[in-house]
Amino acid sequence: MRVIGIDPGTYKMGVGVVDSNNGELTLAHSEVITPKRRAPIHQRLQFLFKELMRIIGELAPTELAIEEVFAGENKRTAMAIGHAQAAAMIAAASHGLDVCGYAPTQIKQSVTDYGGSSKEQVQQMVQVLLDLSHAPESLDVSDAIAVAICHINASQVAHLNIMDN
Repeated sequence: MRVIGIDPGTYKMGVGVVDSNNGELTLAHSEVITPKRRAPIHQRLQFLFKELMRIIGELAPTELAIEEVFAGENKRTAMAIGHAQAAAMIAAASHGLDVCGYAPTQIKQSVTDYGGSSKEQVQQMVQVLLDLSHAPESLDVSDAIAVAICHINASQVAHLNIMDN
């Protein structure tokens, strides 16, 4: 299974691609997509979409997992994140990928065992879980990788539940 995890944002979008083979997690790719800050929203979204299309085309993930909007965000921030999510979902659909969304607390719980963990704690656990020599280059990237790991964990649990029935 190869999952692309997305930490959505219209100024910085974290991307992490994680492979899972027999329970072994490996980081295949990570980056932050950064459109021009002063560009209008529609141009930033187009840039995000094109970059995601490139990444998905090159790395061929089997599924896309994305962080959902946190209800406590202010309305303007929530709208921008929603727009970034839509760009990612359309890129995924264009490649025939299924999309799964996860709440921030669910992602943190999956990676650190505590839904209220800080971004720095998530970053440290991502480093440990993937046995990386150094922490991911940014919190946006570590969050995106955590989304992918969360999806892999959720998929494994769902598979076990199907096997039990």
